[in-house]
Order: sequence, then structure tokens, then C-alpha cells
Amino acid sequence: MTKKTDSKKTTDTEGLVCKISSFDKFLEEKIDKTLMKILNIARYIFISLMIMYLFICLMSLSYKMVSLTIEQGALDFQSIKMILTDGLFTLIVLAIIKTLFIKNGFDYAITFLEISFVVLVRKLILLETHPSETMLLLVLGITSATFFVLIVYIHSLKYKWAKEENTVT
Repeated sequence: MTKKTDSKKTTDTEGLVCKISSFDKFLEEKIDKTLMKILNIARYIFISLMIMYLFICLMSLSYKMVSLTIEQGALDFQSIKMILTDGLFTLIVLAIIKTLFIKNGFDYAITFLEISFVVLVRKLILLETHPSETMLLLVLGITSATFFVLIVYIHSLKYKWAKEENTVT
């Protein structure tokens, strides 16, 4: 009789553990799905806001170009520099929005590397140069050159992988 009682207790315990485990799995899946839905909704709201911001950047850039050209005719260096700054900033915002639609982590990382390259080049173009900032310019130049080499190398690797995939298929 002791063996039956022990086996019944073990069966009851296993059944209880199995029920708790299945309930936990059910809750985990339901919570994961709910949180993913909330995260996707927040992502699309953010993308919408960024698209509106891009529209504002484009409108501002267009307005500055037209108003400065009407006011000055041939633009002076300061006006061109201001337009270039706004244009590069708009390009960065556009690249960030493009990145928000990428689902592949590898492509996402490459796109952010490209954005970083544009930001560094923007900094190099617009940086007021003083002899005391030679080291900063050197570091920014080496960093942007390294980013450029990495971008070209990774794109060549992607091309090579795609070519190999097509030959295998």
C-alpha cells in the first residue's frame, strides 16, 4: 500500500508540475505576443514622427535655399555652408528613417555604420580648422577612412555571398 501511495503522490506531483509548466508557457507566450504588439505600435508611431520631422527638415531646407537665393542672388560662402549643413543633416535623418524599416540585424548594423560615416564626413566638412585641432582632424579623418573601408569591404562580401548563393542554387 505504501508503494501505491508513493506512486500516487509522485503522479499527482508530476501532474501539478506539468499543469504549472503549461500555464507558465501559456502566460509567457501571451505576454510575449502582447509586448511585441505594443513595441511594434510604438515603433510605427516613432517612424511616423520621424517622417514628419523629415518633411519639416526638407521644407526648412527648401525655404532657406529659395529665400537666400532670392535675397543674395549668388550665394556667399556662409550661406552655402549653412545650406550644406542642413542638407547633410536632412540626409542623416533620411538614413535613420530608412534604418527603422530594416529587419535584418546585419543590414541594420551596416546602415548605422554608413550613417556614422556620413556624420563624420559632415563633421570634417563643417569643422572650423585651427592649428590646435590638428589631432582632432587626424583622428576624425582616420576614423572616417576606416568606416569607408569597412563599408566597401562589407558590401563586397555581401556581393560575393550573393554570387555564391546564386551559383549554389
